[in-house]
Amino acid sequence: MLSQSVLSGIRVLRKEAQRNFGIVAPVLNKVQDPIQQLFLEKLREYKSKSAGGKLVDASPQIEKELKTELERVAKQYGGGQGVDMTKFPEFKFDDVKLDPISQAAEK
Repeated sequence: MLSQSVLSGIRVLRKEAQRNFGIVAPVLNKVQDPIQQLFLEKLREYKSKSAGGKLVDASPQIEKELKTELERVAKQYGGGQGVDMTKFPEFKFDDVKLDPISQAAEK
């Protein structure tokens, strides 16, 4: 019984290792296909342009629309001037004073 579960575990690990190698192996090899090479170059170029967190090749009109939408969402969810929307909100729960059970039963 124990040997079958061990064998089953080994088979699963073997399949996982084969799958992981199948995913990583093409990355380790140098790209041979010119189309794939062009795609990777364009992808790297795009990532370098968007590194600042801004939109890539955005017109002033699109940036203005983005700003107004972000302001609208901030107002809708409690944001505003000087409010850090990335900070986790602080909750304050006050303890409610309860009457003891013996006093409540006497009334």
